[in-house]
Amino acid sequence: MVLQSLKNCLWLSCVLRTPKAFFWSTASGGLIIQSVSNDVYQNLAVEDWIHDHMDLEKQQVLFLWRNSPAVVIGRHQNPWQECNLKLLRENNIKLARRRSGGGTVYHDLGNINLTFFTTRKKYERMKNLKLIVKALKALQPQLDVHVTDRYDILLDRQYKISGTAAKLGRTSAYHHCTLLCNTDKFVLSSVLRSPYKGLKSNATPSVPALVKNLFEKDPSLTSEMLLDAIAKEYAMQHQIDHHINLLNPADETLLPGISHKTKELQTWEWVYGKTPKFSVSTCLNMAYKDSVLDVKVNMDVKHGRIEVCNIDLPEQWLPPGLSSELVKSLTGSKFCPNETTTLVTTLLRVCPQDDELHSRWSLLCENMIMLM
Repeated sequence: MVLQSLKNCLWLSCVLRTPKAFFWSTASGGLIIQSVSNDVYQNLAVEDWIHDHMDLEKQQVLFLWRNSPAVVIGRHQNPWQECNLKLLRENNIKLARRRSGGGTVYHDLGNINLTFFTTRKKYERMKNLKLIVKALKALQPQLDVHVTDRYDILLDRQYKISGTAAKLGRTSAYHHCTLLCNTDKFVLSSVLRSPYKGLKSNATPSVPALVKNLFEKDPSLTSEMLLDAIAKEYAMQHQIDHHINLLNPADETLLPGISHKTKELQTWEWVYGKTPKFSVSTCLNMAYKDSVLDVKVNMDVKHGRIEVCNIDLPEQWLPPGLSSELVKSLTGSKFCPNETTTLVTTLLRVCPQDDELHSRWSLLCENMIMLM
């Protein structure tokens, strides 16, 4: 085991020191790459880099990668509608927005990601999915796996083990998909369940499905076996050498400009600000002392920022001046608990020192933060 690890380290060191021109020209017709990083932003940035920079007329690419816990939403999706953001924050699970369409997925190290790069003319997602199925059956012939018309891969005719998304550029294209191997299904189902009420949006909604891990069906399988089988099948179909090139997504010598792409994918403006316009119309049931107060809240959110905000509550419970001050501060701010908390903290410093009013206003502010 130690010897093998040493060999892997030596090989990785060799790959990372290989000049850029040689690395990208090691094989004609096709190239198989595996990321050494488990960072979702770095791996998504590699997809962007290959799509933008490689000559896919000369060389098709299969990119293999795995991520530490992360939720990845499609380009045209609403994160508040798709997942439990509070749970993500509490469990240090990253949220990323990819540049392709499709639905939301949960990634962890029990999930394999595959990206097939071609020219737009050669783009064919069904062919790619059938390649994966063929590799799985070559590894374990007894597996009942097949591709559906919706471009999913099902296990035992009912459990989804792979979903698909794609980006079609002017001349280049990529199709990426997942493969559930040993993902934590409890975390998956928890984080992909939105607790937010009253959201109205034209964003692309995800379609829920029954899922199952391949390792539940066959515990003898490993992620390495699956990666190797898929790489072999890809190499055979493209008539190239079965060789997986390890890639460090942070290496600027191999991927000039990659750090800029990675940073861009982490920004609030990309992850949240690219959300299609949506509205929030809900009623806060605020428990105060021995009573429950219903407060109606209506907001329009554009580019992740609150464009319009209305809070309707009885004047006798809180003076209109105080609630309007909150509305004024929220308008134009990010629909974000951290920014709202900062705003509220500042407002509470100038709030009347009357204990009753202070308690009521604090309660209203806390509930507004919980909306986000």
